[in-house]
Amino acid sequence: MNPSLQAELDHALTAAVEEMRLAVGQLMDALHAERTALETADVDTLNQAGASKHELMLRLEQLDSERVQLSQGAPEASRALAPKWQEVLQSLRACQQLNQRNGTLVGIRLQQVRKALAVLTGNETEASVYGRAGDLRTSLRSQTLAEA
Repeated sequence: MNPSLQAELDHALTAAVEEMRLAVGQLMDALHAERTALETADVDTLNQAGASKHELMLRLEQLDSERVQLSQGAPEASRALAPKWQEVLQSLRACQQLNQRNGTLVGIRLQQVRKALAVLTGNETEASVYGRAGDLRTSLRSQTLAEA
């Protein structure tokens, strides 16, 4: 292969891995912002963090596709970048753990809201069941709690 073309491929691969590293850092920041928004019930920040997470995941998928293609044409650069790539993978694992932690918090909050709704509707003892689609079904019939 032409040495200048090989140098271009090597540079493009290095740039793709570096962009992924930066995007993973931004994803981690978005996950921390999401956690803070969940803890403080800040809906606007939560929506922004969710949109940011979505955009960053799309960007990471695109960059990974580029990385895989470039790695085939630049095997030496790929081997040289292996330690940086391992750092990216380790950061992605940390992001996955943060996302799971945030999901757990969402689940806890959802359970609290369901319990509060059950108390308000008078269906505290009524069991919830799962429907065919796997969604939780509860009866939300209104009941009179007191009369004047």
